[in-house]
Amino acid sequence: MKRILYLILASVLAVGNAGGQPLFPERGELFVDTVVPRIDITLNPDTLAWIYANPDSDREFHAAFVFDNGTVRDTVDPVGFRLRGNTSRNSQKKSFKVSFNTFTPGGKLYGVEKLNLNGEHNDPSVMRSKVMWDILRKWDIPAPRANHVRVYINGNYYGLYINVEHIDEEFAMSRFGNKDGNLFKCLWPADLDYRGSEPDSYKIWTGDRWVYELKTNLEENDFSDLAAFIGVLENSADEALACDLDALFNVGDYLKVMTAQIFCGDWDGYIYNKNNFYLYHNTSSGRFEYIPYDVDNTFGIDWFGIDWANRDIYGWQPGGDQPRPLYDRLINHSGFRQQFSRYAEQLISTTLDIDSLKQAIDARKNMIAPYVAIDPYYPLDYGYNYGDFMNSYTAAIGAHVKWGLLPYLEARKSSMLAQIEPGTMVPVIKYIRHQRVAGQPITVSAFVEAHALPVTVTLLYSVDGSEIIQETMNGDDTGTFNAILSGIADDASVSYRVMAVDGAGETSILPCEPEYISPVAGDTPLLFINEFMADNEMTVTDEYGNYCDWIEIYNGDDEGVFLGDLYLTDNFSIPDKWQLP
Repeated sequence: MKRILYLILASVLAVGNAGGQPLFPERGELFVDTVVPRIDITLNPDTLAWIYANPDSDREFHAAFVFDNGTVRDTVDPVGFRLRGNTSRNSQKKSFKVSFNTFTPGGKLYGVEKLNLNGEHNDPSVMRSKVMWDILRKWDIPAPRANHVRVYINGNYYGLYINVEHIDEEFAMSRFGNKDGNLFKCLWPADLDYRGSEPDSYKIWTGDRWVYELKTNLEENDFSDLAAFIGVLENSADEALACDLDALFNVGDYLKVMTAQIFCGDWDGYIYNKNNFYLYHNTSSGRFEYIPYDVDNTFGIDWFGIDWANRDIYGWQPGGDQPRPLYDRLINHSGFRQQFSRYAEQLISTTLDIDSLKQAIDARKNMIAPYVAIDPYYPLDYGYNYGDFMNSYTAAIGAHVKWGLLPYLEARKSSMLAQIEPGTMVPVIKYIRHQRVAGQPITVSAFVEAHALPVTVTLLYSVDGSEIIQETMNGDDTGTFNAILSGIADDASVSYRVMAVDGAGETSILPCEPEYISPVAGDTPLLFINEFMADNEMTVTDEYGNYCDWIEIYNGDDEGVFLGDLYLTDNFSIPDKWQLP
């Protein structure tokens, strides 16, 4: 009970802005990867036959779902069940989508509304996408969680699959602490090319789907944020690009994604194939977040006759008149190019220990090998056998598999190291945030990384428009720097920026326009925690008919009170975990 009281008090007191630093939920029971869980799907055999006879259909059917990882066993009935994917729909080994909320509005399993069960029919190692998801997670990129699972349908073994977390509003909430922003699913030919300032110009239909498909806020159907972002890529001068882009896009984290994709040979994403990514408008930071998607065509898988292990890291896009403005503007901008170069060096020299990575891959190979050996669908698309599975880790298999997984890692490391341009990255500042509570000091924090150490970080702030005051920010071993401003009256406004100076004398200052902290209102709103229910199992249902824990806040004042800058949390190190509407 005390824990719940602390949670509610934190929600009433925590006031401020969130700078967009991503969160990283634990793997939990659903994505545990130290074992190979079993998933059972049960549905009418005639329905299953219809699904296979109509591979292009997205129609969902009732099914029962059982998940068993040896520690927990969960049953959800009904779930929605259908095929998913693009080329995999016409493969012998299909990929599937399981939806917990199709027939049970608001339904979830361990906080997840949907799962993607990917057959990985192109990849004889059944490992490549899992390795890339793990690399992204290790590098603090908010990518989907994933694990290997065994899939049974109507009691029959359908093979070894990779279970990948679905990207939706729940994913956004779990990574960014909010889910009310626009989430765009971007598929071929999503090149982010400029089509004018009119937002509706980006409502592009190709074949039977949207190129930029809005997955949230469908009633508003407002593409103005996407149009503004693409407009910056087209219209900002080189000298203004860093500031203009920083206002709308988390460019620092995207450069890390870009580096990882080029290291992993992920040609089926934005840069080469203008495909397979999401853009989420993070309402905590006001910036778009880039989220990669479908990463099985990696680590030497090739359909173009290109050696991805040795391809130019500064010329990853296809040749000719094929615009990729996000990549083109960044790779041709001196500051961003240096940042990318530093990230490339950091990824392969520091973040990843290739020898340890190879050992982890080998251990996982041994764990999944028994389930590949008896996978009845594994041989059907390309004639692979168990020997091909074992050999695919160390040698090319032919056709589209041009590299063994482990030799690719070594070759790509060597080629990237040889290509990285010399130079010093200016300090990178991101995740700037502040917090203000009536009667308490103001806190400001930012994440800073520098190539040339040591780095000195200073808060430049002004009270009520007066002269600039400098306050040294203290750092910790995570790269987060903090400043505490005491003695500032509640009715005073504060504006600030963060300055970082590295050991080579290079300086960065962000944001380009000072951040503004509003005064705290003199009168405390008459808000009361009227009721709360910490363990709601059978008393009150929500709008979806589900039993969820809840609190009721009563406004005893005559005027409305804005709650959008208040938060709920069950972790005091993340005070803005759940933003109130």
